[in-house]
Amino acid sequence: MSIRNLHHMFRPRSVAVIGATDRPQSVGATVMLNLMRGGYRGTIMPVNPKHAHVAGLPAFHDLTALPTVPDLAVLCTPAPTIPDLVGQLGRLGTKAAVVLTAGLDAETAGQGISLQQAMLEAAKPHLLRILGPNCIGLIVPGLGLNASFAEAAALPGKIAFVSQSGALTTAILDWAAGSGIGFSTFISIGNSADVDFGDILDYLASEPDTRGILLYIESIRSARKFMSAARAAARNKPVIVVKAGRSSVGAVAAASHTGAMAGSDAVFDAAIRRAGMLRVETTQDLFSAIETLSRAKPLRGEQLIILTNGGGPGIMAADALSLAGESLSVLPDETRSRLDAFLPPTWSKANPIDIVGDASAERYGKALSTVLNDGGVDPVLLIHAPTAIVKSEAVARECAPLAAASSRNLFGCWLGGQGVLAARKVFGQAGIPTYQTPEEAVKAFLHLLAYRRNQALLLQTPPSVPQDFSVDAGRARNVIQDALHHEGMLDEAQAKAVLSAYGIPVVETHVASTVEAAVARARKTGFPVVLKILSPDITHKSDAGGVILGLESAERVGAAARRMIEHIGKTRPDARIQGFTVQRMIHRPGAHELILGMAEDATFGPILLFGHGGVATQVINDRAVSLPPLNLALAESLVAGTRISRLLRGYRDHPAADLPGLYLTLVKLSQLVTDCPEIVELDINPLLLDEHGALALDARIRVSPARLPGSGRLAIRPYPKELEEVCRLEKAGGKSMLLRPILPSDAQAYQVFLQTLSPEDVRNRFFCAMRQLPLSELSRVTQIDYDREMTLIMTDRNEAGEEEILGVMRLATDPDNQCAEMGIAVGTAWQCRGLGSALLSKGIRYCRERGTAGMAGTVLGENARMLALAKKFGFEAAPPHEGIVDIYLALAAGR
Repeated sequence: MSIRNLHHMFRPRSVAVIGATDRPQSVGATVMLNLMRGGYRGTIMPVNPKHAHVAGLPAFHDLTALPTVPDLAVLCTPAPTIPDLVGQLGRLGTKAAVVLTAGLDAETAGQGISLQQAMLEAAKPHLLRILGPNCIGLIVPGLGLNASFAEAAALPGKIAFVSQSGALTTAILDWAAGSGIGFSTFISIGNSADVDFGDILDYLASEPDTRGILLYIESIRSARKFMSAARAAARNKPVIVVKAGRSSVGAVAAASHTGAMAGSDAVFDAAIRRAGMLRVETTQDLFSAIETLSRAKPLRGEQLIILTNGGGPGIMAADALSLAGESLSVLPDETRSRLDAFLPPTWSKANPIDIVGDASAERYGKALSTVLNDGGVDPVLLIHAPTAIVKSEAVARECAPLAAASSRNLFGCWLGGQGVLAARKVFGQAGIPTYQTPEEAVKAFLHLLAYRRNQALLLQTPPSVPQDFSVDAGRARNVIQDALHHEGMLDEAQAKAVLSAYGIPVVETHVASTVEAAVARARKTGFPVVLKILSPDITHKSDAGGVILGLESAERVGAAARRMIEHIGKTRPDARIQGFTVQRMIHRPGAHELILGMAEDATFGPILLFGHGGVATQVINDRAVSLPPLNLALAESLVAGTRISRLLRGYRDHPAADLPGLYLTLVKLSQLVTDCPEIVELDINPLLLDEHGALALDARIRVSPARLPGSGRLAIRPYPKELEEVCRLEKAGGKSMLLRPILPSDAQAYQVFLQTLSPEDVRNRFFCAMRQLPLSELSRVTQIDYDREMTLIMTDRNEAGEEEILGVMRLATDPDNQCAEMGIAVGTAWQCRGLGSALLSKGIRYCRERGTAGMAGTVLGENARMLALAKKFGFEAAPPHEGIVDIYLALAAGR
């Protein structure tokens, strides 16, 4: 369930308070007072069996006495009463309830289930939505609705705040009221037994009164639902997150370095980035970030220019920027010459631009104008320390119009107290983000920069995997199935066989069960060789003395093998020894040792890890994580999140490593993890990488029977290859075409397709004269969340061998899976050849398989071909209105 009936919760026309009372300092009394004081204009109905009036309003003895069915019920009664009351409300027809009561984790008498579960089962038949239990309630200031027991009221505003913590909810509410910060909606979700973050994000994403969304998260339950909702919301408006538990201890007992290194907080951070949201560290940062994102212009440059009348504040800002790993913009020679023409000789001659302490308003304005108009794109931080020479307000009035006229971002920092209040007000009224310290201003820039990068991940149209990316999935599955019947841990040779099946380069490895077999194998391989112990009980072979490098003769191999068995027999007498592995000694001086891995996160499922490898990988702890599936652009972003990525780009006499090859290896690993749900842990360590390419020297894979089939365990649904089908179209001369879901790499082909449509076809599909989509909209069409939307395309190869799009069907399903809005367009030259029928038939089958209740479309009355096609497939057409015909096809019973 998702946004179903949430409008009753957040836009109720009537509210019943069950457990309402006049008893001082009780929850029921506080809720009633809040509703009355908030100015709620709907009907308020207190329910109390012992009183005729509560808070001056007529009270009703039970639910059957209510004069009307309440849209929203607020429950303040003891825990054991909640399930029965929810059932009564459902039978009455109430569709939303806020359960403030705590303690529902206790069992119901004689039923063997918790009160919370009993509450949910009572609500389910009636589709009654529940906020809570154990929550503070909700506030919608624009309606005057304060259905909470919070002490402070919320001011009206454009920001939605959603919190899992009740204590934090009340504290933030009190702080915001004193700071003049208002809200469109203020929500405490408590235990989120029914309505959770995913539901609320889906609702707020299209809520017109909400400009930005703030989330305080302690835990996430349904990862795929959360990620789908978060990605949809982040496309529409800023979503800022603060999460408790940053310092929680990660996995400590794991069969791989990856399992030990991929802490849950790092995974959450990766999920937030992938969803296009912004994570901040503190609750104070929540409001600072939303202020920055709502006021700032789109960020184009990723470096910063600092303009100041004091060297000290400029240096402090530069230090804060450098410590965060970012850099100052280098002033072009031409800009420096222009500044030199009018600034005092003692100005800094570089960035930070110190225009000296006696700077007048005119000097500030002239310097700012010079920087803003030098053809660059980097934002500017203007810092002013008050002096007796010039009023800060005069500087602000001189500079504010210049910022308004520029496409570049300006951040203001006015140091001081009372003396700069007027200047801050001038900048505030001009919509310029303004801060009290250089560090706060730099942090605001960093928020904007991180948000821009996260949005780029969300809205990108990256290249697809090269055509030569092929896998032998059957070979990999055979190895994995064999391991499932035995230990569950693949030995080194098996692990490398799986990797090799997916095109990941590995060093050839052979298993030898005895010392003599190891010697013989070494002779065939050719010296020097590497000898490793083979044991299901030894995870990290180097730590146990189970790896010896550079053995240059048969005698040395034999001696090394015997010493290895003797040493491990003393230090690990419990370990089962199955033999040895023998591989050629790889000599690649200057190659980087990397680690690639996969582990299972309890919330987000499989995660991928990349970082500095080798025996000291956990000590160095230079790693980044990401959620599969990956494409080349996401793989590049994953690598860029590590310190070693700088070395991989080359330095001094070290050439740049084969980064494209590394990115492709990560994509192949992602595909392996997607295709094989039995894999629960995987290490490639080390993976050697230099200018000649990548090579896996050691690998480890642990498998377990899959709990969920295929990609169902992934937080983000990958490209559904299973939906691809070849269509033979008789009306097109028996030509075979590929019908498949759209890919991000189809962006350019989609633009070309639009150009093939006649003006009439464009108007029939889009209801306007549009021939080219802007990049942001093109990304929305081609980089889709396959879990809740679908674009199907009919493609063919042209004479040059390039894939062309000949027809498109877009399906946008509501979060409740009740209705899929559809739109079809077929290239003008390909109409009347069966493409439209093939696309619509596929779309209907797809929606039926998903359990979607119905399909709907809006058609121009003059579009006779589309209306005839819809009629052919059983769509019902409503009477025309204003030249529009609404069509609908029922597919399944309502859910």
